[in-house]
Amino acid sequence: MSVIQISHLSFTYEGSFDPVFEDVTFQIDTAWKLGFIGRNGKGKTTLLKLLMNEYEYSGKITTAVDFEYFPFPVCDPSRLTFEIAEENNPAMEQWELIRELNLLDTDPEILYRPFSTLSFGEQTKVLLASLFLKEHAFLLIDEPTNHLDMLARQKVADYLAGKKGFILVSHDRDFIDRCADHVLVLNRQSIEVRKGNFSSWYADKTARDQMEARQNEHLKKDIRKLKESARQAARWSDKVESTKTGARIAGLKPDRGHIGHQAAKMMKRAKTLECRRENAAVQKAALLKDTETIESLRLNVLEHHSRCLAAFRDVSVDYGNIRCTDRDNRSADPPGNINTNTAPLLSRFSLEIMKGDRIALSGKNGCGKSSLLRLLNGDDIPHTGEIYIPAGLKISCISQDTSRLGGDLSRFASENEIEDSLFLTVLRKLGLERVQFEKRIEEYSEGQKKKVLLAKSLCESAHLFLWDEPLNYIDIFTRMQLEELILEYRPTMLFVEHDQAFREKIATKTIEL
Repeated sequence: MSVIQISHLSFTYEGSFDPVFEDVTFQIDTAWKLGFIGRNGKGKTTLLKLLMNEYEYSGKITTAVDFEYFPFPVCDPSRLTFEIAEENNPAMEQWELIRELNLLDTDPEILYRPFSTLSFGEQTKVLLASLFLKEHAFLLIDEPTNHLDMLARQKVADYLAGKKGFILVSHDRDFIDRCADHVLVLNRQSIEVRKGNFSSWYADKTARDQMEARQNEHLKKDIRKLKESARQAARWSDKVESTKTGARIAGLKPDRGHIGHQAAKMMKRAKTLECRRENAAVQKAALLKDTETIESLRLNVLEHHSRCLAAFRDVSVDYGNIRCTDRDNRSADPPGNINTNTAPLLSRFSLEIMKGDRIALSGKNGCGKSSLLRLLNGDDIPHTGEIYIPAGLKISCISQDTSRLGGDLSRFASENEIEDSLFLTVLRKLGLERVQFEKRIEEYSEGQKKKVLLAKSLCESAHLFLWDEPLNYIDIFTRMQLEELILEYRPTMLFVEHDQAFREKIATKTIEL
């Protein structure tokens, strides 16, 4: 057992004036299973890259383990999967890799197929298994759950729960709860290392934030009272001092020594009160510095005269021999994956979406969930059957794919016919820093790009909202913010999302494909 010691770490990207990390010091144990939590853009992936020594930094990182990063790049995905795993870890035996795949409930036959033909979940499992077989390795696992269906997430979480020695970046609360025994948290102004999983940390954080909020209110009241008392004491001191030069009273001169003594006492009291006020202000400034404020959002839900806002009637989707990436337009599907199955992707599927429904589509990756959303959005997809959409229906859609996003935010808003100032306001409420407004969208992290699509949908007026995995790369606090928004405005929705906590909270029904 050893430790990873990070001492006085500072890092700023070239050309930026805002440090990502500034004089950061903390220590973690190499046997821990760490869930890494923080807002989008706070520096989670950057810290992993610093541990991998990919950037120059000031400070010191001390450890006796070898850091391994997931996902590692696969240069030639057309090669056999076992060859790729063996190249990454030449010391492992084939039987060891088969054992790990069995723990992941995955058929070892995938080792003898080209890597490009594997599903995203199968690729994730193979890469993780080969990394965990490395001796003296401490894994840096960067968002493994994106695009994984719920069953695959559960298998990977159970697998990680049986391992030790890793940092896991994930925004899926249930996933972290299943496999983490410690959390590393990038707060607003500090870094925190705590024992427990996400739920235990968040319960403690909520209680601490509430306590600090109460203390803050008490101190605000005390500061107002002390400020007024200090002013009153100063006024009394000035008033007493002014009587030194007053007229004779009953033929007697004013006792200037006594008056001066009384004035000095009042002034001393005023200074004492002012000192107490300053101390209270210092205490107040130390509070709420790491409190995550969840800004309230609006959703522009339009009323439609029809009770049924959309329907599928005996719909079948059949792509034939088409690339999976062309089929569902999914970045999750590996390039070159050919669908040679002549059976329809969907067969005689029927569903009515009534006003107020929030329907979650569930099922394994590639079963046709995205195709259904794209059909409703008017995309040209080969299908039979009837798709009903009433006249005048306005739809707002969020796609999985962020690869086509580019340009500046103002141009994006203009192209999508949304008000620029409203768009920027929503992005700020979603946690995007103002400094990011000057960058081009293609320079954003995946989480920041997804927030651009979310902000677009929140600025649009619609009867029906189609959201395809809207939470990929999105931080936990924004997920909670969206839950509150949807429960408040109760829009009609058809959505695909593998975050179980989110789905259970907002869905009125779940359809299993």
